[in-house]
Amino acid sequence: MDRSGRRHDFASDNSAGICPEALRAVEEANAGTAASYGDDAWTARLRDRVAELFETDCDVSIMLNGTAANALALAQICQAHHAIVCHRYAHVQTDECGASELFSGGAKLLLADGLSGKIDIESAEALVAGQVELHAQRPRALTLTQATELGTVYTPDEIRRLTEFARRHSLVVHMDGARFANAIAALGCAPKTITWEAGVDVLSFGGTKNGLAAGDLVVFFNPTLARDFDYRVKQAGQLASKMRFLAAPWLALLAEDLWLRNARHANAMAQRLAHEAKIDSLFAVEANAVFLRLPPSLAEKLRARGWDFYNFVDNETYRLMCSWATTDQAIDEFVADMSALRG
Repeated sequence: MDRSGRRHDFASDNSAGICPEALRAVEEANAGTAASYGDDAWTARLRDRVAELFETDCDVSIMLNGTAANALALAQICQAHHAIVCHRYAHVQTDECGASELFSGGAKLLLADGLSGKIDIESAEALVAGQVELHAQRPRALTLTQATELGTVYTPDEIRRLTEFARRHSLVVHMDGARFANAIAALGCAPKTITWEAGVDVLSFGGTKNGLAAGDLVVFFNPTLARDFDYRVKQAGQLASKMRFLAAPWLALLAEDLWLRNARHANAMAQRLAHEAKIDSLFAVEANAVFLRLPPSLAEKLRARGWDFYNFVDNETYRLMCSWATTDQAIDEFVADMSALRG
């Protein structure tokens, strides 16, 4: 609960604090001095650890946040006359203030439909087919959100079908993995299975929603695409001078599968919340989000009792997010208040 009297347990997984292991890693990195701008030992070890995790050589850069990771990755792929196919509820469309368009110099987002936040291939095919001549912007990239903004998870087969579609149309594939850990925890697969092995060229790998304070990664599996990306990062103000304080907590997160334990906990809490509150979620509860319809009057009464959560999709749809820090007690108290107000 903050000074306003609001509880942010279910408002966003960004509301959670830093997990203890990551915080300790920052404190340990604070001892003494180290080289700046990524020339430190922590950043070097992180690059090696990410390559080990994905079981392939890759180019790894640390951004300050997920919006920068998405926008700069897509700008690296696209020029001003290009277009990017995404779901209409993709974060790059709904919540990033046109960052991808800005940093690419004007690349246009083409909004595909699809159930449960997943891109429908027929919809994407129609979008690409409509951009066939000089007066339209040329499709260049496909971006997939994993887990989706509606809390669902693309299966490996679904990703492969979409990357095959992308290859047919010479599109580079970007994955917005702000909740990549939650997707891997839900699928129980190796990280390579839904990235480079399935045809993904570049991943925005989120740590902020998984227990870090900041520092999402951009991971290029196709090294030719990463050429001069370090210059783009610097120009965009994303080259952290004291980068060890971003790299060290990542090393803690990736040690002994802490990143997966955090994600599994968040996913399990979402399942428990849906079950205990007797919520028929509007979308399958596959990651760490629960979506429900509430009369606005009931939502306001819950907020009056101190709970905070967001509208999503329409005025009567609300999203409840769980995190690595969500507790059974918070779920029990929320369920009790909801039950009391429902009468």
